[in-house]
Amino acid sequence: MKPNNPSRLFNRELSWLFFNTRVLEEAENQDVPLLERVRFLSISASNLDEFYMVRVAGLREQVRAGLQGDDPSQSPPAEQLTKIDRRAGKIVARQNRCWGKLQRELAAEKINVLDMDALSDAQHVTLRESFDADILPLLTPLAVDPAHPFPFIPNLGFGIVLGLQQAGRDPLFGLITVPLNVPRFVEIKGSGKDRNFVKIEDALHAFAPEIYPDFEITSSGVFRITRDSGIAVDERAEDLVLHFENLLRQRRRGLVIRLEVNRQMDVSLQNFLTSSFDCAEETISNKADILGLCDLSQLVKVGPKALLFPSFSARFPERIREFDGDCLAAIAAKDIVVHHPYEEFDVVIQFLQQAARDPNVVAIKQTLYRTSEDSPIVGALIDAAESGKNVTALVELKARFDEASNMRWARDLERAGVQVVYGFVGYKTHAKVSLVIRREQKELRKYTHLGTGNYHAENAKIYTDLALFTADPIIGEDVGKLFNFMTSYNEPRGLKKLSIAPLTLREDLLKHMDREIAHAHAGRPATIWAKMNALVDPIIIEKLYSASQAGVKIDLVVRGICCLRPGVEGMSENIRVKSIIGRFLEHSRIVCFGNGEELPSDQALVYISSADWMPRNLNRRIETFVPVESPTVHNQILDQIMMANLLDNANSWELQATGRYVRVAQKEGVPRFSAHEYFMENPSLSGRGTALADSAPAHLENADISDSQIFHPKLVS
Repeated sequence: MKPNNPSRLFNRELSWLFFNTRVLEEAENQDVPLLERVRFLSISASNLDEFYMVRVAGLREQVRAGLQGDDPSQSPPAEQLTKIDRRAGKIVARQNRCWGKLQRELAAEKINVLDMDALSDAQHVTLRESFDADILPLLTPLAVDPAHPFPFIPNLGFGIVLGLQQAGRDPLFGLITVPLNVPRFVEIKGSGKDRNFVKIEDALHAFAPEIYPDFEITSSGVFRITRDSGIAVDERAEDLVLHFENLLRQRRRGLVIRLEVNRQMDVSLQNFLTSSFDCAEETISNKADILGLCDLSQLVKVGPKALLFPSFSARFPERIREFDGDCLAAIAAKDIVVHHPYEEFDVVIQFLQQAARDPNVVAIKQTLYRTSEDSPIVGALIDAAESGKNVTALVELKARFDEASNMRWARDLERAGVQVVYGFVGYKTHAKVSLVIRREQKELRKYTHLGTGNYHAENAKIYTDLALFTADPIIGEDVGKLFNFMTSYNEPRGLKKLSIAPLTLREDLLKHMDREIAHAHAGRPATIWAKMNALVDPIIIEKLYSASQAGVKIDLVVRGICCLRPGVEGMSENIRVKSIIGRFLEHSRIVCFGNGEELPSDQALVYISSADWMPRNLNRRIETFVPVESPTVHNQILDQIMMANLLDNANSWELQATGRYVRVAQKEGVPRFSAHEYFMENPSLSGRGTALADSAPAHLENADISDSQIFHPKLVS
């Protein structure tokens, strides 16, 4: 078969929808606490919204432009849209069934989402009083006619539409949209132990006759829209920040690419909305009884903690405590990797704050892709600049949905005297890098942080990521060249350890795979372990197929999209793919090559990376691929982190050659093992201090494991 033959690759968009189905299945998983299941349902709905905003919107644009797509491995855009709508419709129907079941289970826990006709007279009065006091003043009910044109409704706008009739006048349509500051679930205060809520749309329907007292309401329905949220950046703009501000205003008014209406909506109301939004050719979804399930997150916040995952406190690495909290001294002594969320993100913050205060630190260089609203990282950089240090911040304006906050941070940094650079023309800076330069004994020493995730303190509580801290002078030198590349376009020459996309990362990955193929041909052990969020790139996939055909044993942990088809005889029978969906969002990127030995091995080549294996990461982004050479950190990532991910049978799904994902079944005699629970309970290897030297983590090599989960022979029971 030819490379890029569709039979060799799964469709990218459908693979993502199957990932979101796995998220939805956690909402149905009885082993997950009730409010966490509500949260998973909310996440699956929010994921689907973003998928339509970005991916479906892009395909719609290709159809409108008459394009056939730029990927020969995929079906034409129109055909993909048909398949997407069919699959998304099944997901929406399943989400609604799931909500019905969860609603009953919440009621058993005295959290009630009630229909209006289920309210007592006293509850109805209480609801009416709170509605009149707290909600009605925020609403702007409209009657649409030539004097009152159809209003602009923002992305994810939500409300009710009404058919209105008044004696002696032509029929009208009424519209009430729900502002963002109005709760989706209105609580009915009471003296009992029950928490009672009514959906805002039900309250609007109930009180509509009093909102429109001069009209007869002949029909009503609920609607919600999703707009195209893509932006086309003109990299030639003279003022990139001003250009982005204009683009964000345009995005707010993007085309409506999905109109959701409730199942019972009258056809005349649906036609009115379709015409008003000019979306007759777009996705019209009328399969749901409740729209906007992402708003269920509101209920998670009000429920009792007993219905959530047990509380968990991240550890602070003991090794840094043993240096009296001196991050730089601890890093100078030995490399350390911090494993979020099991270890505190405060290490990253403290690293930069200490550098900002240290009079011997002369320069700090930092990439910022995503960060939190009240970012201590930005605060540390501002403090450093105001204290006279040379501070450079590369702020990526093209971080989707974070453009506005990044522009705000950029202006704050510039006002403090930070040298701000706005990414690359043509590339997105996705690498997560900090470089601290300190004068020590008349020499400059470089301390580097290289991460797989972002600099967002809240995300670090739920995303699994790795933060490598090192004082390795060669890595420091390479990182310095990387920053020079990002600020001046001087292409780095003579990189000794670091690989960078789009320059060398793909080439280096392929070379490593070729070496494993050579080991297999020579009769030596040949193995690849890799963990990432997405595997799409056809060139990498074809090389993995070649490696499989040569006899290389390949285990992949791919959380989301995977276009590689595993387990096909003569093509990929030596490749196995699993996905882990659980309490934490798997986000770290790790690659391990056996290097002529069985994995795990001290001779293995281990890397961490900011890049997924996707064309956008390898071709159009600035990414890093970092060797892990410190023995302790090497063992932690290979023997502890990768091993636990491969051993996990509590949160894992296996990708079949058909494209289906099958949950890993609990087999008789094989103990349940959750990677997330293991890391919550066991200290990391590189973070352990001398006081913990004897408290090594559980021995993973002795764990029982089915041969269907991993190729490593030492782990097969």
